Amino acid sequence: MFDRIERGHRAALMIVARQGGDLEQRRQEFAALAEAAGVQARTTVTARIDQPRPATYLGTGKVEELKLAAQQNDCDVVLVDRDLSPVQERNLESALQCRVLDRSGLILDIFAQRAQSYEGKLQVELAQLRHLATRLVRGWSHLERQKGGIGLRGPGETQLETDRRLLGARIRQLRGQLERVDRRRSLGRARRERGGQPLVALVGYTNAGKSTLFNRLTEADVLVKDMLFATLDPTVRRWIDARLGIVLLSDTVGFIDELPHELIAAFRSTLQETRSADLLLHVIDVADPQYQTRMHAVESVLAEIGAEHLPVLKVLNKIDQVDDAEPGLHRNSAGEIRAVSISAHSGAGLDELVTAVNERLGETQIQTTIRVPFAAAELRARLFDLGAIEAEQASDAEGFCLNVNLSTIDARKLAELPGVCGQVAAQQLLSTAVV
Repeated sequence: MFDRIERGHRAALMIVARQGGDLEQRRQEFAALAEAAGVQARTTVTARIDQPRPATYLGTGKVEELKLAAQQNDCDVVLVDRDLSPVQERNLESALQCRVLDRSGLILDIFAQRAQSYEGKLQVELAQLRHLATRLVRGWSHLERQKGGIGLRGPGETQLETDRRLLGARIRQLRGQLERVDRRRSLGRARRERGGQPLVALVGYTNAGKSTLFNRLTEADVLVKDMLFATLDPTVRRWIDARLGIVLLSDTVGFIDELPHELIAAFRSTLQETRSADLLLHVIDVADPQYQTRMHAVESVLAEIGAEHLPVLKVLNKIDQVDDAEPGLHRNSAGEIRAVSISAHSGAGLDELVTAVNERLGETQIQTTIRVPFAAAELRARLFDLGAIEAEQASDAEGFCLNVNLSTIDARKLAELPGVCGQVAAQQLLSTAVV
């Protein structure tokens, strides 16, 4: 067993694709991740694996090839473009005699370097500790030195238990701090909602051009760089337009395929800004040959954070890099705008984007008749406050019978009410069922 070093800057990249998968596309993205982490990639080894080995993920021959490549190029770390189990990571480190970092570990390292705000640093540390909690029995040789003797517990086991206790205590402390930060963020969201200004959130694959578009629309100065995860901390600014009025625009962290679950859990309070949005602008880099795959990856993350039900407008960005692409609106068979082609870099198509956002924010009015049970009288009061009740028929033993007319945005907010009020709003308003 070797004494593992804490960091490495000269890396060998291990790219793994499934049979039929795009090996070159994975290589390019993983090389970009390594560059974003400040790692110098000296050599690359590729493989196609459908049945990973339980012990090392890679086959014996591929492990030997990777070891030889790392030694010949004087690499002190091997980056594997797949998530490894703690056992696989430990066994690979033993076989390769150098530090091994899987895809999740690399992304967490990038986030640790980029976090600037207090909340962002807390979230990244929490994600790192959750990731580390399953890996306390890896390559540290001092944890394995134990004394023999019947009934004696060696110092290695004691050290490991101490590390686990300290880790658990720090995780609990971070959770408490993040809960306090989340309460402050919730107050800010409540103030914005009382102000009546709609919230539009930019989402998309990392490096799709969200921050460039955000700066263009709000005249902000968010960092723009051709690098994965250049922007980490969320930003909310006012987007003022003659047709829109004042809209709050939120720039969020970019998503990526196989985003670590530890990060999604730790950033849940930040991603709440996305969940509470009235409209999502899904920024898509149409100059990327793999943009369809990237788009599905973003949709998967949105579903994981509970934002899949929100209205989405697809923003087809970087048309200046695509031949014969023109700015414009894309409507479905019913005439509804579902996408808009733009170039955030040149500004082409931004007028069409304003038109699309303006139409989508107020596109759907729910006109229906609902029955509100007496137990959900708060819902009736909220509907009156919104001016959404056009007529109230005579109540009966089952409750109030209301003719309502309100936007889907307001209906979604009512569906978030606790208890029976939210259930009735979700079942009757969002389904637009006429009773």
